[in-house]
Amino acid sequence: MSTYTQILYQIVFSTKNRDRTLVEKDRERLFHFIWGILENKNCYLCRIGGVEDHLHIITHLHPTVALAELVKDIKLATSDFIKKNEVLPDFSGWQEGYGAFTYDISAKRNLIAYVKNQKEHHCKLSFREEYIQLLNEHGIEFDEKYLF
Repeated sequence: MSTYTQILYQIVFSTKNRDRTLVEKDRERLFHFIWGILENKNCYLCRIGGVEDHLHIITHLHPTVALAELVKDIKLATSDFIKKNEVLPDFSGWQEGYGAFTYDISAKRNLIAYVKNQKEHHCKLSFREEYIQLLNEHGIEFDEKYLF
């Protein structure tokens, strides 16, 4: 018997201290690099987006891939990529932790549009507000003093 899964994740994490170091001119290179990481792990990328202080990754995880290991690998590899390629010159690292939220496949189109429009979205809402909203929408209990 083969293994069949349909696990759609939105993975969200920010820069260290929410520093606004993911400058627009270099973000596409970073996103393309992350796409390569996901491809190498047999994960299907639906969309990457973000603004200066955080990013969103919409992906289907391959059944052999552990979420925590994937995020760790993305953070380590991108930090190395940024340093070696001299992109994002003020980047000092990623935050500890991350948010990961699962979605029904019927939400995929709206989720992709949401991530695609991050720039416009964050004209009205801060990352902090967005992140708390995501936690609440997914019924995740949290203590605000440990969020940021």
